[in-house]
Amino acid sequence: MLRVLTGIDAVRPEAWNALIGGGDPFLRHEFLAALEHHGCVGPESGWTPCHLVIEDRDGTLKAALPLYRKMHSWGEFVFDFSWAQAYARSGLDYYPKLVATVPFTPAGGPRLLVRPGNDAASVKRELLAGALEFAREEAVSSLHVLFAEEPETAQLSAAGLLLRRDCQFHWHNRGYADFEDYLKTFTAEKRKKARRERRRVREAGIAFTTLHGGDLDDRTWRVVYAFHADTFLRHGHTPYLSLAFFRDVARAMPQSIVVQLASRGREPLAAAICFRGTDTLYGRYWGAGEDQHSLHFEACYHQGIEYCIREGLSRFEPGTQGEHKVSRGFEPVFTWSAHWIADARFARAIRDFLQRESRAVAGYADEIREHVPYRKAQPADPAQA
Repeated sequence: MLRVLTGIDAVRPEAWNALIGGGDPFLRHEFLAALEHHGCVGPESGWTPCHLVIEDRDGTLKAALPLYRKMHSWGEFVFDFSWAQAYARSGLDYYPKLVATVPFTPAGGPRLLVRPGNDAASVKRELLAGALEFAREEAVSSLHVLFAEEPETAQLSAAGLLLRRDCQFHWHNRGYADFEDYLKTFTAEKRKKARRERRRVREAGIAFTTLHGGDLDDRTWRVVYAFHADTFLRHGHTPYLSLAFFRDVARAMPQSIVVQLASRGREPLAAAICFRGTDTLYGRYWGAGEDQHSLHFEACYHQGIEYCIREGLSRFEPGTQGEHKVSRGFEPVFTWSAHWIADARFARAIRDFLQRESRAVAGYADEIREHVPYRKAQPADPAQA
């Protein structure tokens, strides 16, 4: 039986988490519930939960799709503003639309969640069919599945969704013993630059402490959050996430939050907030109380890489955009989204656009690979090749 949930608390946390296997911190019930509990998502924010679930006859949760009715395109990181403008020029409404994703989180992961032991392929088809039926019933302009895992793209395409390819920059752990062992793979020039960046921070008297969610008391959270909020405010935006949200997630998922806190003596100067999955570190937010040369690169990239090497994590995803990441060892990988457009005319136009865009993205990734800092180009992550 297919149901639409107006809030994730309609299902038990253990039942929802059984669908994801515990590896992805963003899909966990605790994370999604904290977004709802603290008003980060909801009608007032333009993110109205309408999660789809399939249950067995006895009420056991069998599958789920984290889904939101959207009244804007902010906080998605798969940009369709030009599509909305084209709709408006034609006298049509692009909003509301349906978006299957984790809000404010440009990280790839499964979107069609199925309990182990089921026929995953057939259940995913049923879930997709239900999502499309719901989209038609709601008379929305479109349904978007954002940052889907590449193995899901074939099924999304078979269901009639248009695939969109984009590019991020990820770091891959190839069994490095420590950070210096990693730097040995760089060309001499790039290795010298990385060491100089790190030395500048040390010479400024700045040291880093790695804190997990359970290590941060309320006072430290206020300091860290103030750095985070200041970054948004400097760019004229209100932070998507509240201090109460971070505190809640830190209590519920203490090992999933990793904060790199920079201090000079006892004075905190900057912080980078990351999330940790089973084998991946996700860089998410950063802020600083002063403008210190190379501090951003150290907090957001070098410290994260060092953490992954120390903890044996295989990948570091530092977020969207930023070609400056390439010279620090991050390599281009493809990300995927899928789109169902109700209006046949716009569907044809968007299909043509996506084909052209995909070729451009592939060419861009090839060009970027020529500028990685390694002495010899490293093999791409096979999951993203």
